[in-house]
Amino acid sequence: MNWFNPSGFVGNNPNWRTKVIIERPSAEMCLACRGAKLLCGKSKCPILAKVEGFSRHAEMLYSSDVISGSSPPGVFVGRFGYPKVFIGPMVPAIHGDTEFLDTPEMWKGKTIEEIVDYRYSLVRGCFKADIHDAVNGSSLIDILQEISMSNKPTDSELVLGTKPVQRITFSENSQPFGPSAPLKQFKPSGNISVDSRMEKAYYDRDLKASDAVFDLYRDGVLFSKIEKAFSVGVFGEKKRRKLVPTRWSITAVDSNLSLRLIDEIKDYNEIDGFRVFHYENLDNAYIAILTPEKWKYEWIEAWHSGTAWNKFGTKPEMIGDYEGYYGRKTYAKPGGCYYTTRFAVSEYLARERKQSGAIMLREIHPGYILPVGVWNVRESIRSLLMTRYKAFDTLDEALNYACTFFSIPKSNWIANSELLRQAKEQMKITQFFVR
Repeated sequence: MNWFNPSGFVGNNPNWRTKVIIERPSAEMCLACRGAKLLCGKSKCPILAKVEGFSRHAEMLYSSDVISGSSPPGVFVGRFGYPKVFIGPMVPAIHGDTEFLDTPEMWKGKTIEEIVDYRYSLVRGCFKADIHDAVNGSSLIDILQEISMSNKPTDSELVLGTKPVQRITFSENSQPFGPSAPLKQFKPSGNISVDSRMEKAYYDRDLKASDAVFDLYRDGVLFSKIEKAFSVGVFGEKKRRKLVPTRWSITAVDSNLSLRLIDEIKDYNEIDGFRVFHYENLDNAYIAILTPEKWKYEWIEAWHSGTAWNKFGTKPEMIGDYEGYYGRKTYAKPGGCYYTTRFAVSEYLARERKQSGAIMLREIHPGYILPVGVWNVRESIRSLLMTRYKAFDTLDEALNYACTFFSIPKSNWIANSELLRQAKEQMKITQFFVR
């Protein structure tokens, strides 16, 4: 029988928080508003959205220190304290087909409230481990690695050291997460149905992690499943395997896959003309401008006043970064969204067997009341590039059309775009030839 009992780590840890924790950016505003006046400018109070998510599950999740349900499967690796990190399974208090609770690819068309519901329904049992335990082995790591490779939900029981912590993060900057508690025992029941493709990569101790990730992606394994297995050290050469915090593992997989796909598309012909795609989701407007040239890429996002990353500003704030044909060596300023969009764009071009430049733009409006995770950008860009594009002969025509979907004027986008500035200021050698 698979089970785990970490001796010496039980629920009497005095450092474990057992009360509702509230982080608030402005007590005066929230006290005056109380979710009724919407002084923050949002269409719905983000705090109430989180509290409602808790309340829908409170009776099931907070009344007991034993949670019995079907893990989607879900695993989590924290980043605080690295290289000593908290790790553990995620289990809801329901049995059955729970895959949708931790599979972002299935969340297209869902509201923010529904997504919050999914996140809050999963209880995290946490235990501290060293990142090198992925190699050294332990009962917990072995079980979590097996769970991460499962191709269907696994009936499980979490025995916790305390009742789950009702942690409400009173800040829009954090993604919604469910309650957590120290892990006392973890008991998957029955056999875990391991995906044979994952299992093959796990037992190949000479296969590099980057190769395993790309092979599984090409074999049709969902991004979210690859990322989970990567985070608990399933892949890589035997002595180099390690636990990777979930937040870092998402960007690592996005970056790895996009770099492999970019190398591939550089062998393809350039697209003919300019292509403009438009898509809207969760009060975000997305635009892709693909240009007929060799690979280059830029991502710019603009946050309106009152949004999560521009709470009290009086004008939109923009941030972006770019890379040329030979890529970049420093971490992009927008963070994970830069890499997840690069992956989605390179995926599209590889599918089309074409090469192009890509100027990717995102405008975030106050209706986006909570940041729900980088997966939202990845799946939105994938959907964007599945829409019918509009073709243009010049970049100026393409940009004029793109800006009809934005409230921020064209001049602002140009002022914050390195690739648009280059296109306007630099002449190409082909322009010197007489046609």
